[in-house]
Amino acid sequence: MHQLTLAEIAKGLEAKQFSAEELTRSLLERIHQLDPQLNSFITVTEELAIAQAKAADARRAAGENGALLGAPIGHKDLFCTKGVLTSCASKILTGFNAPYDATVVERLAAAGTVTLGKLNMDEFAMGSANESSHYGPVKNPWDTSRVPGGSSGGSAAAVAARLLPAATGTDTGGSIRQPAALTNLTGIKPTYGRVSRWGMIAYASSLDQGGPLARDAFDCALLLSAMAGFDAKDSTSVDQPVDDYLAALNQPLTGLRIGLPKEYFGTGLDARIGEKVIAVVEELKKLGATIKDISLPNMQHAIPAYYVIAPAEASSNLSRFDGVRFGYRCENPQNLEDLYKRSRGEGFGAEVKRRIMVGTYALSAGYYDAYYIKAQQIRRLIKNDFVKAFEEVDVILGPTTPNLAWKLGEKNADPVSAYLEDIYTITANLAGIPGLSMPAGFVDGLPVGVQLLGNYFQEGRLLNVAHQYQQISDWHKQAPSGF
Repeated sequence: MHQLTLAEIAKGLEAKQFSAEELTRSLLERIHQLDPQLNSFITVTEELAIAQAKAADARRAAGENGALLGAPIGHKDLFCTKGVLTSCASKILTGFNAPYDATVVERLAAAGTVTLGKLNMDEFAMGSANESSHYGPVKNPWDTSRVPGGSSGGSAAAVAARLLPAATGTDTGGSIRQPAALTNLTGIKPTYGRVSRWGMIAYASSLDQGGPLARDAFDCALLLSAMAGFDAKDSTSVDQPVDDYLAALNQPLTGLRIGLPKEYFGTGLDARIGEKVIAVVEELKKLGATIKDISLPNMQHAIPAYYVIAPAEASSNLSRFDGVRFGYRCENPQNLEDLYKRSRGEGFGAEVKRRIMVGTYALSAGYYDAYYIKAQQIRRLIKNDFVKAFEEVDVILGPTTPNLAWKLGEKNADPVSAYLEDIYTITANLAGIPGLSMPAGFVDGLPVGVQLLGNYFQEGRLLNVAHQYQQISDWHKQAPSGF
């Protein structure tokens, strides 16, 4: 049963081939057996999962037949889940059991999903490798000596290893798309404001966006249909009707205009990944798409702009973790200042401290105009590049990552080299547009992802392109050996 997609699970449950409880118990056993090799889970919610599975079976027995009713999933450990440890993979949130459900968790539970557990991640979503977690690094099931990508690495590794069929993630600078690419999954970052951020513990509030990771575009469409929509509790949520993502999947690609930015195919891209990207382009042309060369001239400034804006927002957001209200508190503080200093110093990891310090510096008097304001001006230029490009094309296509999954620990001494792995994904977050990564083949046995970027609220179009490609390819069906 672990090989089934969400769509196949729905059919099996409807046909009474198995019950939600049987499926849940089977996957829980698989998690206990195999996850020690991967470290993808922080918390396995066995009692909750079985209770939800029984409830789903009862709803089906009463005549309900929802597409996600009884579907097992996991949540990235920054989505608040009532009564369950929600740690952001940080020591500073030790013992914090969320008192409420995030909107994403609430909506998926209402649709009937079964929560198998909370998934490992980079601490406070800061990282590209899932190595900064207080609970230890996550390993890539395609090669357990390598990283799965980050920060949603636990979600990606668990889905790729068939421990569960799908999971939630978040994307601040590529943290859904990059791990999807490195583990052979499909993952989509929706338009900023499309999915509620309420109850999703913030890293950088103007960049963070939740989304699904699954094996194919159809399953992503199923999950996103339940996750998306206006939420009055989230001031950044957009009050706009949600498209019918499933209906969009089967639209033909005839006449689709695909843009290839010249900046994506220059120095820094592994040539073997470039070849896989072009191979996908050729297949899409056979499906009726037309190709146009375009330019995104301000892409070169994306990394420095992002690593001013995101740390600045993180510096503000993480100020609430002070040892007073919840989570970790140092032992025997001498006074209030000592409580703050030691609780934060002992509770945060090295990468989080680094970004807090960078962000605080960028926001300080005398540097705010020179760094933060300048970065926001660059952000506007990047957005304008996309606005102009989408006047000429419908979708922008390129590699998701410049390199294959790297060895665990390989980039620890050089954080900038890890930051550069997000060069193709960061611009979508700065501009607020949707982005999707889909499997595109393998190099030396390691997965390669292709990224699709769309105009605002065009998630349906991205899912459509990915689904049509997945009808004529089988990369997304490949599973890592041993799992």
